[in-house]
Amino acid sequence: MTRRSVLLWWGIGALLAAVALGASMTAPGPDLSSAVDSGWNRMMIGIQTPLLVGFSEVMNQVGGNWVAVYLIPLVVLAALLIVRRWRAAVFVVVSLLASVAVVQLLKSLFGRARPQEMLVISDYGSFPSGHTANAATMAVIAMLLFPRIWVLLLGVLWTIAMAFSRTLLSVHWLSDTLGGMLVGVGTVLIVGAIMLRWVRASNETLPSAPGTDDTLTP
Repeated sequence: MTRRSVLLWWGIGALLAAVALGASMTAPGPDLSSAVDSGWNRMMIGIQTPLLVGFSEVMNQVGGNWVAVYLIPLVVLAALLIVRRWRAAVFVVVSLLASVAVVQLLKSLFGRARPQEMLVISDYGSFPSGHTANAATMAVIAMLLFPRIWVLLLGVLWTIAMAFSRTLLSVHWLSDTLGGMLVGVGTVLIVGAIMLRWVRASNETLPSAPGTDDTLTP
């Protein structure tokens, strides 16, 4: 199986898992996720210290609003264009737009209510978490363009921190953040399966470890 096929099938699997998770919340019968979500939400409310709330509010601003929507993408695009990686810049734009589109589609499809104890104002639809999806999207973009162990670790930590902050502010259920992760990862993997060969064509190939075109190295 080629690397392209691996990315494609893992991406499709992640998106299907996100849809299945959302559908399980509206299907008849026992809803295990609601019980887990409620328990996690109560635990988060119990640890809402000023320090953690302050951290989560910063993450709320960084992961959404104009910072995430405009500032961070524009900085990333400018950096790639400065170093003449315009194909990578196109890949970033397509991945971000695709991720936002899938998030909004699922929000409209499932229309899940947010927790009542929200500490910040949020838009319609709790599932999936747009902030977490955006964090996962940026993390996977970085890992595909710069395959390094430290990039992988930073991406995982960033996504987990964002998911934690969303549930600590009670703007999302735990399963919303899991759905966001699946959407972000799945979308970028599918886009990567389609575009990465083109992105790395000719002399525009982004740097990778010596002798390892696609593998993760320290």
